[in-house]
Amino acid sequence: MTAIPEDQTYGEFLELGKLLDAQHVHTDVHDEMLFIIIHQTKELWLKQILFEVDYAIDELAKDNFLFAHKALSRVSRIQTVMTLSWDILSTLTPADYMKFRHVFGTASGFQSAQFRAVEYRLGMKDPRFLKNYDDGSPERQMLQEALEKESLYEAANAALGRAGFDISDEAVIEESWIAVYRDTLAHSGLYGLAEKLVDLDDALAAWRHKHVLTVERVIGARMGTGGSAGAAYLRTTLAKRAFPALWEIRTRL
Repeated sequence: MTAIPEDQTYGEFLELGKLLDAQHVHTDVHDEMLFIIIHQTKELWLKQILFEVDYAIDELAKDNFLFAHKALSRVSRIQTVMTLSWDILSTLTPADYMKFRHVFGTASGFQSAQFRAVEYRLGMKDPRFLKNYDDGSPERQMLQEALEKESLYEAANAALGRAGFDISDEAVIEESWIAVYRDTLAHSGLYGLAEKLVDLDDALAAWRHKHVLTVERVIGARMGTGGSAGAAYLRTTLAKRAFPALWEIRTRL
């Protein structure tokens, strides 16, 4: 910890000089500033989500369901804000966007290492995304660590195991969560955790859906920047779930 000067100002505490000097437009197009700020803001929220998920995993290891629930409730509210931000970006019309799109080069939201880290920390550990980042780069290192760490899904299942349930494989884990849902009073901590995890998945699916709609509204079926397939690719992600067993059991209860 660093010493806090008694005369520290609001701007100094938040380092606003650095923060507000990070928006560098490349054209004289009015709408470029909005595009930059929207995406920088999303990266800040992703940083906070990673911070909260790390904390929740640590608390789950101690079976502190209340503190884990609080952190994950904050995450779901951040997700709501991030989803609503697509409405702001949708004020950007196709005619506006195409005036500055050429300055992106190979840059693409597909390259957001923090978004991939969030997926990994929740439990969607697809190592194929690692190839999108150079060996030895900070982004590759962060994602490798996220891939190797215990995910939120794994931490939840570990808590299930400590409560005496069988977690030897995915099929058995599903049966164990069904048992939790069939006696919620006896397993209230695990039941509350499970429903909060479904909240996170629900919110992430809503974010993905709104992302697709926004992309289609602004660029239609065009290819995305950086070689991505744009809306066509995004539609393939809509069915992804971080906590699959908690969705499967709903059919069987």
